[in-house]
Amino acid sequence: MGLFDLIAILLTLAALFAYLNHRFVGLPNGIGIMLIGLLMSLGLVLMNKLGWINTDYFETLLAQVDFDEAVMNGMLSFLLFAGALHVNINRLAAMKDTIAVLATIGVIMSSVIIGVVSFYVFALFGIDIPFIYCLVFGVLISPTDPIAVMGILKKVGAPKSIEVKITGESLFNDGVAVVLFVAVVGVATGQSEPSLSAVGLLFLQEAVGGAVFGLMLGYGGYWMLKSIDNYQVEVLITIAMVTGGYALAQHLHLSGPIAIVIAGLMMGNRGRLLAMSDVTRERLDHFWELLDEVLNAVLFLLIGMEVLLIQFLPSYLYSALLIIPLVVLARFISVGLPVTLLRARNTYSPHAIKILTWGGLRGGISVALVLSLPAGPYREPLIAATYAVVLFSILVQGLTVGRVARMANEDGTAK
Repeated sequence: MGLFDLIAILLTLAALFAYLNHRFVGLPNGIGIMLIGLLMSLGLVLMNKLGWINTDYFETLLAQVDFDEAVMNGMLSFLLFAGALHVNINRLAAMKDTIAVLATIGVIMSSVIIGVVSFYVFALFGIDIPFIYCLVFGVLISPTDPIAVMGILKKVGAPKSIEVKITGESLFNDGVAVVLFVAVVGVATGQSEPSLSAVGLLFLQEAVGGAVFGLMLGYGGYWMLKSIDNYQVEVLITIAMVTGGYALAQHLHLSGPIAIVIAGLMMGNRGRLLAMSDVTRERLDHFWELLDEVLNAVLFLLIGMEVLLIQFLPSYLYSALLIIPLVVLARFISVGLPVTLLRARNTYSPHAIKILTWGGLRGGISVALVLSLPAGPYREPLIAATYAVVLFSILVQGLTVGRVARMANEDGTAK
């Protein structure tokens, strides 16, 4: 099957499921599409077990989608830029210490906690996974996913301050997590030596280098937009910034996600204020909002249908079900401890830790990272555990985070 046919099928299914969700279900668009896709996939699996149909064709079709490549080197750059465009940089700067700590120390804390507890959980059910691979799992499942977070939070009415904290953290922690993931996988596969200095150097190169590159990219785009007034050309320039900038960052071994976030923040704030006419601003917003919705729909569809390719042995399922609450607990600790220490210099609502914990959704980035692991005996149980956590995060946390957020609204003291 050709690439165009595959894209046509995915877009058609995404449009159909979006219609069904809007017409009959009424869930947030991404969650509704994923749920319908999941139910369809589970129905196919059940009918295959009963001998009514053969799912080989559907599995082959889905296997043609390289999820890791599609997300990490395709959708992610566009979705990060679209999200960063609408983040108020002044609000972000006011909470920079909280965001910085959660996106770095918080991710490391969560990764270690999950790595340790998952090692014992897997052993409890007779799954022999070395600790280093459990640490890989901790790293890939710890970052909150900006795609899932921004797609849901903006529809549930979270207080602006809490929304900025979670959104800001999610925009930056995936870049940090990808650097850690590369480092830990290198140790796990024997391609690099376990060394704090090596990891630190990699972090400086990827994260700091990516931020500097993003500033240069954002300023270059800002200068070009300021020198003209033609919304068609200006939209094209932003597309070139995302695609060309992300690709160049990857070739330079810099963090593409961090670079695009920085460029998006600059374009969405300084560029929006000083380099765009009202017409350009309106057209640019409409274009990126529409692209964001389309790509989100396809991504959530793929997450829902990925169950067709996942091997759920009983031991995998039992361990995954036990790991789910432990991941939430690790998030609570890795958020609660830093926020408690930062209360001396910042003001938070009484429910801030609860909202930050429950609003820390996992999504496509975790699935993409686990699917990028090399083939081996440890890959399948890690995929099953990751998929279970992501499903719980989006379906359960995503559908109830609005209720938790309303606690802060009612309290009226969120900062």
